[in-house]
Amino acid sequence: MLRPLTAAFAGVNAPDLLVGLQVADDAAVYRLNDAQAIVQTLDFFAPVLDDPYQFGAVAAANAMSDIYAMGGEVLFALNIAAFPETMPEEVVAEIFRGGAEKVREAGGVVAGGHSIYDPEPKYGLAVTGSVHPQRILTKGGARAGDRLYLTKALGTGVLCSSLKDGKLAAADLDAAVASMLQLNRGASLAARAADATALTDVTGFGLLGHADEVACASGVRLRILAEAVPALPGALEAIRAGVRTGGSNRNEAYVAARVDLASDLPRELVELLYDPQTSGGLLATLPADRAGDFEAACREQGVRCWQIGEALSGAGLQVVR
Repeated sequence: MLRPLTAAFAGVNAPDLLVGLQVADDAAVYRLNDAQAIVQTLDFFAPVLDDPYQFGAVAAANAMSDIYAMGGEVLFALNIAAFPETMPEEVVAEIFRGGAEKVREAGGVVAGGHSIYDPEPKYGLAVTGSVHPQRILTKGGARAGDRLYLTKALGTGVLCSSLKDGKLAAADLDAAVASMLQLNRGASLAARAADATALTDVTGFGLLGHADEVACASGVRLRILAEAVPALPGALEAIRAGVRTGGSNRNEAYVAARVDLASDLPRELVELLYDPQTSGGLLATLPADRAGDFEAACREQGVRCWQIGEALSGAGLQVVR
């Protein structure tokens, strides 16, 4: 589908476009001068939560995550909204309020936006950030010997599906919402402080989908210890109860050929690794001798982190128990 887009710019000389269509990364980066580059991304989706304020805030946190995954800081955002004509104005206002307050928490501002009528509500942001051109973090820098870290527990996809089915316990919902609301700024600052070699955020393609992107872009093999991967409360129980998302099925179909799975892995762990995340954490690779620095920086930022594997010579993904 993107071939006409890439073909339209074939042969175009754009030396200041540092990250664009030529690579699959989290956001576009355009150099303004030797010390400044802008980072731009866009993300929106249909409601994953019943509470309109929480939905707006989670959608904003999710959209801004791509800025942090590139090692940048948020400057400003524009709302992208689609709502049914029948939706009460106070509900729309709460969605906007949730998004605006989350952007303010990030140190940015909402500067406007665009809305249309649509039978299915959708909300998100176009976000502009900044980064030094020499300090961009991409998916392509991992090196053999690096340690692999994750900064949020998995399971938001299956838990949101459980919520739609009316089967999610209140405490498990609270934990999932708290995770989705947490900005990835602190984790990004920690990664920068510890000289991360590669960085991405874990969202719709699930942990294995995004790990696959890092492995392919970096030319390494990632080994993941499945039992070291954290799960949100209730996530594994929901999977055992038969909850599964369409996104998880698509992720597995796309990535499975490049994943070497240990034969003794419990099925619920496998499905957790494919679970699509909303406002998931960062996936970082770091030199082995900086792992302790990263863990210390995460504690300083009030962020949790888990060492879930390592980068090796080779290609693809290996998942062991």
